[in-house]
Amino acid sequence: MTAPEDTTRLGYFLGPHGVQGGVKVYVLGDPAQLLDLPRVWVEGRGWLRVRRAESVPPGVALHLAGVTTREGAEALRDLNVFAADSDLPELEEGSYYYHELRGLPVLGADGARLGEVRDVTDGGHQDLLVVTHERGEDFVPLQAPYVVVQSGETGRPAAIALTEDAPGGLLGEGAEEAR
Repeated sequence: MTAPEDTTRLGYFLGPHGVQGGVKVYVLGDPAQLLDLPRVWVEGRGWLRVRRAESVPPGVALHLAGVTTREGAEALRDLNVFAADSDLPELEEGSYYYHELRGLPVLGADGARLGEVRDVTDGGHQDLLVVTHERGEDFVPLQAPYVVVQSGETGRPAAIALTEDAPGGLLGEGAEEAR
């Protein structure tokens, strides 16, 4: 079962929290984004109503409809958790959700279009942009100082720009010479 379109992966379940079906979530990003969600989409289970969410630093514990025992929560361990993009809370200006980066052009320091963001993924120590380009697909660290998220007129993300400090070879340049 694949996550529906217009959803964003929020993290994955770690395991039970308490004995009444609470389940801890490893959150990608800000845990506060989960606290007021009316529902989540759970890999292999579909949409589940959120009965209650509580902050359990460094993450969140969710209490979901139909999950009322520790064993039920244990069955969710390692499953991915998604939210409908429309259910996510509004962000302050200058902040963005990763789903807003999908489909954005990736520009070089000279402003030339190099590719397009297909997705953003958790790379462990840092988040990675999955960028498609004429030579294929590559991961680009979403990291200052060489990646800048440019805002448009509405204040929302409009493009990803690589700065002059970006290391060479990020988008497959030089791959032919390495063979």
